[in-house]
Amino acid sequence: MAGRDFRAFFYQGSLFACPFRTLAESSYAIISRKRKNMDYSYVKDFKKLGFGMFVHYGLYSTLEAGEWYFACAFNGGYIKSPISMDEYIEKTLPKFNPKKNWARDLCRLAKQSGCRYVTMTTRHHEGFSLYDTKGLNEYDAPHSPAKRDLVKEFVDACHEYGMKPFFYHTVIDWWQSDFQKGNFESYFEYLRKSIEILCTNYGEVGGFWFDGTWGLPEGVAFPDEIYKMIHRLQPKAIVTNNTGLDFCGQKGGEEIDCVTFERGEAFPVSSEESRPLAGEVCDTISDHWGYAKDDLCVKSYSQLLNELIDTRACGCNLLLNVGPKGNGDVPFMQKEIMLSLGKWLKKNRFIILDAEPASIRGEGACFFEKDGKYYAVVKDVPMAADVHVQRVLGKKVVQVETDRKIVSAKMVDRPQEKPVMEGKNQFRIYPFGYGISYGARIAEFKLK
Repeated sequence: MAGRDFRAFFYQGSLFACPFRTLAESSYAIISRKRKNMDYSYVKDFKKLGFGMFVHYGLYSTLEAGEWYFACAFNGGYIKSPISMDEYIEKTLPKFNPKKNWARDLCRLAKQSGCRYVTMTTRHHEGFSLYDTKGLNEYDAPHSPAKRDLVKEFVDACHEYGMKPFFYHTVIDWWQSDFQKGNFESYFEYLRKSIEILCTNYGEVGGFWFDGTWGLPEGVAFPDEIYKMIHRLQPKAIVTNNTGLDFCGQKGGEEIDCVTFERGEAFPVSSEESRPLAGEVCDTISDHWGYAKDDLCVKSYSQLLNELIDTRACGCNLLLNVGPKGNGDVPFMQKEIMLSLGKWLKKNRFIILDAEPASIRGEGACFFEKDGKYYAVVKDVPMAADVHVQRVLGKKVVQVETDRKIVSAKMVDRPQEKPVMEGKNQFRIYPFGYGISYGARIAEFKLK
């Protein structure tokens, strides 16, 4: 399209120079009046959800080369895209037509995986909307070969499988002409109208997840009025601003309800004096967020299980991403990883998702508490086997830092087994029996 090429924002004298700045200099420095007499119970409710499935799906899914294909091509490093936006649309739009039950299959997978909410990319940086834009443009799913509102199908499927629907929405836009030309007053009005459509046409929304304020040019601030509009039209919706890789855990706006840790390790999020604040780690099973057929770097079950445990031990949620193919199917390896996590959570979700991070500290485990009981979740438990089969054998010692005596302990996953007490404040556990290797064991204990 005509006008300034947006890619100048991203390629400025370095391999991949996005304009990251200090909070004081950037669009994160948003000043807003505090909402008065606000009931923030919805933030506490969100923190109890614990585990969500992120879904990156759009025109890019048909290219099978990742969600940033238009902006990036790999040739020993990042270079400018070899195609124009018109060429990009010509390559993707005619092929975009997800199968009939794509959304139901996604939400069924989320439920089987132990998730309690699903966050869908309603519009990613390519500018294409999965929802009916009601005349704002014709670059949307109803005007594609799909000829239907895919966000409606997604929301309906969430309701069917008991998932809360969350809407991801881009802030930067590689297609929209006002964004390319730098007419940000007009662009933000276009964006406001887009979000208003999502607020008013799909019933109650669990939350909005904004991505791209990190890519706005110097001196351009995301309008806080859009956040306020969401809280007015969807009072129980969580508002999240993804502050990107460099500003993990930063709030990024007075109206923000949840801070993000993109591909990062969470730390406990302190609630403010006037309101609670949530935290969420977003990570992806593969290296790419959108589907890339040649991306074989899939994280392991044990790696992601440990991430879930560590994240929940900090009191944060984990939002784990899958990237469906062009027809809406989740790739086999990603699907199996999600189902494996679901198998473990089926036995242990009441601790990992429902319990709170414990007030006690210790070594050898992540600690949780619920209803006066304490739980030690022990990661990387070795498999029990003969010395000729398994190199790493032996016990795992859990030490609780407390003056109170441990009066009893039992294994949650196999109640017939009892940890062996060692002194007043530590115990040891052993691996599962041969033939079982879930990767983590849970002991319940009581203090005097």
